[in-house]
Amino acid sequence: MRKNVIYLTLCAMLFALCLPATAQQPTKIPRIGYLVGGSASATSGRTEAFRQGLRELGYVEGKNIVIEYRYAEGKLDRLPALATELVRLKVDVIVTAGPPPTRPAKEATSIIPIVMAFDNDPVGNGFVASLAHPGGNITGLSTLRPELSGKQVELLKEIIPRLARVVILGTSTSPGYAQHLREIELAAGALKVKLQYLDVLNPKDIETAFRAAGKGRADAVLVQSTPVLFSQRRQTTDLAVKNRLPAIYDTTEFLEDGGLMSYGANRSDLFRRAAVYVDKILKGAKPADLPVEQPTKFELTINLKAAKQIGLMIPPNVLARADKVIK
Repeated sequence: MRKNVIYLTLCAMLFALCLPATAQQPTKIPRIGYLVGGSASATSGRTEAFRQGLRELGYVEGKNIVIEYRYAEGKLDRLPALATELVRLKVDVIVTAGPPPTRPAKEATSIIPIVMAFDNDPVGNGFVASLAHPGGNITGLSTLRPELSGKQVELLKEIIPRLARVVILGTSTSPGYAQHLREIELAAGALKVKLQYLDVLNPKDIETAFRAAGKGRADAVLVQSTPVLFSQRRQTTDLAVKNRLPAIYDTTEFLEDGGLMSYGANRSDLFRRAAVYVDKILKGAKPADLPVEQPTKFELTINLKAAKQIGLMIPPNVLARADKVIK
């Protein structure tokens, strides 16, 4: 009898020890696809902002989350293949770093959730049904604030009182291009400023555009942050200095590469907020139910070093309004 009790006790103990091993399933580590039209170096600041957002939510890359990075290196025709590759990997969420990667991602999957770190016009581009009710597998952040382009013209007029002609460098095939031009035209008309549009479809067009700006006797340049121009920031800012042309941009990354002035939505903040969407989706939320959000942080940055290079004096009242001044 005593032997039976001991035997049963031992069996119970072994059974109890085995329970956790059999019941405990290996924890599935979520995998995030990160799709970028540019290069790793050109977008490093935004990528780090996204990673910082994940860290703030308790995710540690390589421990409880894996990020599959795919960079098109400025060759946008590579994006469809890279998007398909992420779908084959069966990632849990795809984050698109800007407008160009979102369409290939949308075409590659209607099942895997897609988070736009930012998009110029998600409704107009057909990515979501509406900002309040996206309705599909895509949600994220929108930068559709065309009035900011008009504000950029006003800022140029403030720093160059004699402003009469502004060259617009952009890419006609980029999303939201027409809307931004309308706002620029409204502001320019009110200030009696003439505009010259120069289309930059590839990097080779940038130097040609600046030569045309010089021949057209432009007083300043407004540079739109299209994939081509963003990936060639150093060349763009160098040519602006070489031609002694004051230029305004919509992202601070251009100033890190020697640009004069930027005004626009804080893109790093948008990438940080994209991590919040990823977290909600990983916890069970559906993209269709997560409203697309607008920018909440805007910044004016001025590079006094660049101003000195072209012999421009920034008025004190403009400097006083700057969120950041590079000396």
